[in-house]
Amino acid sequence: MIARFGLSEDEIRHQVMEWLAARSNDGSGAISYAELHDFVLEGEHLPLKDRFKGIRKPAGFSAALSITTTFRPEGIERSYDDGVYDEDVLLRYKWDGIDPNAATNRALRSAMEQRVPLIWFVGVAKGLFQPHFPVYVIGEEPEHHQFLVSAEAVSAATDSFAEEHVRRYLDVRTRHRLFQGVFRTQVLAAYQQRCAVCNLGHPTLLDAAHIVPDREELGIASVVNGMAMCKFHHAAFDSRLLGIRPDLVVEIRPDLLTEVDGPMFRYGLQEMHRRPLMSIPRSKSQRPRSDLLEWAWDRFKMVS
Repeated sequence: MIARFGLSEDEIRHQVMEWLAARSNDGSGAISYAELHDFVLEGEHLPLKDRFKGIRKPAGFSAALSITTTFRPEGIERSYDDGVYDEDVLLRYKWDGIDPNAATNRALRSAMEQRVPLIWFVGVAKGLFQPHFPVYVIGEEPEHHQFLVSAEAVSAATDSFAEEHVRRYLDVRTRHRLFQGVFRTQVLAAYQQRCAVCNLGHPTLLDAAHIVPDREELGIASVVNGMAMCKFHHAAFDSRLLGIRPDLVVEIRPDLLTEVDGPMFRYGLQEMHRRPLMSIPRSKSQRPRSDLLEWAWDRFKMVS
């Protein structure tokens, strides 16, 4: 029981994650640093992330509550290369520095030993963080100064070979959830929550469309490989009914231009033909990369 809250540590973790789920639509939306810092539980101030450190262990806790990966604009490297951007199978989270006995590293090691759930805050823009929870620390690589993280706890091993395969499976799922969630939030933020093609501004009707599909070698999970699109135009783009030229002008497949159908077809497709995109990122570093646009344009021309 933590005296100032009148709750056990497990109960506090549960209530914090319940609040995050409601506030972020089950982790699909971002939350500002101010909200995370000003969080109040049972009338007591409980910051959910540290201002300067990546590992947060509140006073009275036996283990860390959250970890943070800072936002990195395109082309800017972070001081800690956390696993959300790794190309390997396993997710990794770097130690705080290189001292294994630093208080923050001991707090995260305690979370691993106790198998308690944590929150991973991933920066998606300046002052905005997308929460992923629960995640678990399931191992450590001291030689590389890092911990291993999974979306699910791994039970005590009875067969180390089997456990390794289970862990890798879980980490693939974790990576997919982290990558896709961060990708969507960053893309929609870059396009000011509006469809690039028609300027629709209702986030629940918007997707983060990959310019090059993520199954392709060029299909990176980066804002430069994405466009915010309403669900209608996203489906049209993926089906190659609609293409985006490298100069950011919309083209509709020629055989569709004379087709007679309902008003959605007319206004949503035919009248978009040869119109410039209606929403593009303000920052040039977040705009679609030219080689990715060329790839998608060549693919569109194959059926047009």
